[in-house]
Amino acid sequence: MKRKISRISHISVGDLYTNHGETLNLTLMREDVDMNREITQPTTNRPGLALSGFLLEFARERVQIIGNAEIAYIRTLDHETLEKRLKNICELNVPCFIISRGADVPKSFLDTTSSFNIPVFRSDFNTITVANSTALQLEKEFSQTTTAHGCMINFRGIGVLIKGKSGSGKSETAIGLVERGGALVADDHVKIRNTNGELTAYTEDFCRGFIEMRGIGIINVANIYGLGTIQPDSKLDIIINLKPYSDLNEVDRVGINRKTENVLGVEVPYVDIPVAPGRDTARLVAVTILELQLRRLGYDMASEFNSRLNEKIAGNQQQP
Repeated sequence: MKRKISRISHISVGDLYTNHGETLNLTLMREDVDMNREITQPTTNRPGLALSGFLLEFARERVQIIGNAEIAYIRTLDHETLEKRLKNICELNVPCFIISRGADVPKSFLDTTSSFNIPVFRSDFNTITVANSTALQLEKEFSQTTTAHGCMINFRGIGVLIKGKSGSGKSETAIGLVERGGALVADDHVKIRNTNGELTAYTEDFCRGFIEMRGIGIINVANIYGLGTIQPDSKLDIIINLKPYSDLNEVDRVGINRKTENVLGVEVPYVDIPVAPGRDTARLVAVTILELQLRRLGYDMASEFNSRLNEKIAGNQQQP
């Protein structure tokens, strides 16, 4: 299935601060700076060599992390040397600096960066945590994304996207899984991102936890079933398509020939389930998810049955 794929080329420092400032424990050290500066690479840089005056191959497009080593070195520099080297760095148009461990920097550091309108943040996290967490959040921001129509549920640790034509029972199936201990991730408009080959499904904040039930209307799942029945995102492990029962002959009955669907370059297991009045579709989806878990543990029920059948046929052929 062809989907529209989106990928951004940059985010602003303001976006990083607004979307992830709380997660990264960021405090803006001076207000009068340019928060529209662009971050064009989803990773970070430690500018130790640049502070020493060596700017060859300096990763200027990245968020610059100032850790203990950089702070200790900065404190050994006289005012004029620090100002000169910082100016050389700032002239390369770096997006921002993050000071880890809640450390203090000389006033001249803030004065110089402010003269170039470059934001400086402080975080109480240690340097490795700041660097890794910032890179992780940037990876999410820069990831390829697409959308899908369906219901996204996490059931027993497995993320399942339930698809089907309008009126096929997607929402009813999702509620059935919630009542069996699942958690609703998204209804109708499912967003999917690819971060380093791993697919994550989520939805917009404003519609999280809501699901449309035909004949009833919009319901708030958390209000009815509790906060544990919703979650903000989930890994996408399997896609289940609800098909009309009239298409039964088109559905694999044994499960030997596994199907997949390509989503953002990742092959995701794909299963068709016929639906009809009186069928407990939620139970069928639950069994499909449990079967996937068994296969991941190395036990393939369809393959075992096929092996037994082949052995039986071979044994009958050898009899006189």
